[in-house]
Amino acid sequence: MTLLQVMPEDAPESVLLRTHDHGRIAETLRDCSVSFSRWPLRGTVAPGTSQEEVLARYRTEVDELCARQGLGLVDVAQLHPEEGPEGEEWAAKARSTFLEEHRHAEDEVRFFAHGTGCFYLHLDGRVHAVVCEAGDLLSVPAGTRHWFDMGPRPEFAAIRFFEKEDGWVGDFTGDPIAQRFPRLDALLAPQAATDTATGGTT
Repeated sequence: MTLLQVMPEDAPESVLLRTHDHGRIAETLRDCSVSFSRWPLRGTVAPGTSQEEVLARYRTEVDELCARQGLGLVDVAQLHPEEGPEGEEWAAKARSTFLEEHRHAEDEVRFFAHGTGCFYLHLDGRVHAVVCEAGDLLSVPAGTRHWFDMGPRPEFAAIRFFEKEDGWVGDFTGDPIAQRFPRLDALLAPQAATDTATGGTT
């Protein structure tokens, strides 16, 4: 399930909010100028599903979003688990790529058609960990400090939206903050669900 966990930037062990409620997630992120919404899912994305097929399923939503936000480039990023030592090495390398705090010159807009990934948004003295799953659309404003964790066995297909060809290029801050916060697998671990939080959990 989609998850939002909010923690102070200087106290990652302290959970201020933990919720699976889509409405509360959208409201909390909206207060930070981050947009969260849901699209209906259309089919399974398996290994071998082409970019063209994924985009065709969501053509109406994609075209409407591009027109509304002036987004001219769209593609699909896909990663699926691989078996054996080579697969583990590949997964670790893929995961580490975006595990350092960075920002982009344009909005980061992603729709998850399959799988799971976590965006960590460093905003107003807090870190908002947003675990996105299939059906989630997240739009993060340009310049927002953040990092992304795809987990120990990456599996997702995300439609990515850009204004320019180099819109994905990250400007790394050099801040090691990401190393202090729980990774995706820790956030989803069974014991994490028992955390108490100021403001409640759902």
